[in-house]
Amino acid sequence: MKLTKGKKRALAIVVLVLVGLSLLNASWLAPKPEGKPKLIAHRGVYHLYDKRAAAGRDTCTARFINPPDHEVFENSIPSIQMAAGLGGALVEIDVAPTKDGKMVLFHDWTVDCRTDGKGETRNLTLAELKALDIGYGYTADGGKTYPLRGKGVGQIPTVEEALAALPSRALLFNFKSKNPTEADQLVAILKASGRDYEKLGDAFYGAQGPVDRIRQLAPNNWAFNMKAEAKACTTDYVLYGWTGIIPKSCEGGVLVIPINYQWPMWGWPNRLIARMESVGARVIVTGPYESGKSNEGLTDVHDLGKIPGSFNGYIWVEDIWAIGPALKGK
Repeated sequence: MKLTKGKKRALAIVVLVLVGLSLLNASWLAPKPEGKPKLIAHRGVYHLYDKRAAAGRDTCTARFINPPDHEVFENSIPSIQMAAGLGGALVEIDVAPTKDGKMVLFHDWTVDCRTDGKGETRNLTLAELKALDIGYGYTADGGKTYPLRGKGVGQIPTVEEALAALPSRALLFNFKSKNPTEADQLVAILKASGRDYEKLGDAFYGAQGPVDRIRQLAPNNWAFNMKAEAKACTTDYVLYGWTGIIPKSCEGGVLVIPINYQWPMWGWPNRLIARMESVGARVIVTGPYESGKSNEGLTDVHDLGKIPGSFNGYIWVEDIWAIGPALKGK
């Protein structure tokens, strides 16, 4: 079939547009990023669990752990110290206020799941929390045995104890509630301890309320909302990042890339990184996204080989015990 002049002209325009877009998003034409990847040790060192069985936000993950090969509990002092030693540039911890005005490291809204106690964490005093065994509820066989009972008595630390245990390494504080006053409480503790949280590069994330407040109190520190803000930046970039226009939602924000969804990220890796750096945005690579499973960090060391060698952003990891030494070796 012979093409008319008009069709030839239209085809030529299409080809030129495609070539232009390819060059616009060509990673190899962008400058090589400076720096190395940084690990975010989610939960520090902890007991991994079946994420399909414990997919819900409020599911008791302690009931679905893998057979334990260590006795280190999430949010404990040994956990955060080991995570830092294994290469965690940021060690993620969960903070919660107590009934008597203190603030501790504990993930769950209630103590019913992991401990031998009952009730909401915020309705218990520090002394009551310190008396609990945080290894009480862990089981790897559906409740037939509880191999970690008695191993976690007194291991719920205060924020002050965590700061003293990790005085020179950055922490990623996770606000577990929507209450903005918890940001005020945390910053007051940081200041009273003498911690230079800006210089150390401490970071904060959680619900919009405390995140907005922490931005007022610590404007030079990284603070983000993973669900709303990061989702908006990532979605917008996939939709029209091909134009070279950086979405407004990415300015000073976070772009999240599941390791099995690198392919729709325009200009990945070098061009995308350059664009995000130009607007003060961070890039986080996470574990694979799978339907029916919560999106978490890397647990398989082989996934490190899927990340481009020029990547200089953050890698969210669940198994810092394995991933940390593997990245160092790589």
